Amino acid sequence: MSKPLHTKHPPTWLVTGASGGIGQAIAEAVCAQGERVIAVGRRANALNALQTKYPQQVTLCVADIASASGRAAVITAAEGAEHLAGVVHAAGVNQFVRLAEQSDADIAALIEVNVIATLQLVRGLLPALQKPAHSQLLLIGSTFGSLGYAGYASYSASKFALRGFAQALRREMAGCGVNVQYLAPRATRTAMNPPAVNAFNQALNVTMDSPERVAQAALKQLRSGQARQQLGWPEKLFVLLNAVVPGLIDRALRSQLSTIESFASGLARTAQSSTSQPTTSQPNHS
Repeated sequence: MSKPLHTKHPPTWLVTGASGGIGQAIAEAVCAQGERVIAVGRRANALNALQTKYPQQVTLCVADIASASGRAAVITAAEGAEHLAGVVHAAGVNQFVRLAEQSDADIAALIEVNVIATLQLVRGLLPALQKPAHSQLLLIGSTFGSLGYAGYASYSASKFALRGFAQALRREMAGCGVNVQYLAPRATRTAMNPPAVNAFNQALNVTMDSPERVAQAALKQLRSGQARQQLGWPEKLFVLLNAVVPGLIDRALRSQLSTIESFASGLARTAQSSTSQPTTSQPNHS
């Protein structure tokens, strides 16, 4: 077992999105090190299962961060925590769809959770994070926060915003004892991915990490204090090239466009025929 993130006393980490995917994997990895977790999520059954597995270490906070009352509940939980070491924000939503087929409501809901609610929640958590002499705030982003990708226009916009927010807040909090960090996973294999998303990734030979692998990278980043981290190869290279010679990436991705449009449009048609709710997949979050 790797060494605990802190050794003086069992620290407490508040983890959002802990009812599934990367958030749940991070919560379990922290508990496996003998530390405590305030597990935040919308799905009570999944959170109860986590608490059953680690009854002495997990405190539950069933809350929807998209609502003001949900954010208030999370902030109250953080303020009441003993030995709060930091916050890992892994909650978020995703939708794989061409922008032309995405409704106004779906766009608004995605931006509301990934950007507006996230900024408002973090702002509310700052007093609790500044109580100890040192704390950490790890924001889980995405490769698509640095590399805009067809079929993920709205999601990419939200993750570009999150990456900029993390960078600006890190500079704003310099000297305040809060270390703001950003982790960008690549495609991640979770139960929340619709079959079409998995089929799409398979068709393009996209490597998908397990949530557990991402969780271990997150814990390593928390231990090291590293400001930012991009997971995966060749994703690291693509992100670098996109920053320096974006036209090269434009040309490389153009060959994938017909495949992207086929799968994305198929998901949209399925959503329209089966439900009025947005078809959301969450390869990186819960």
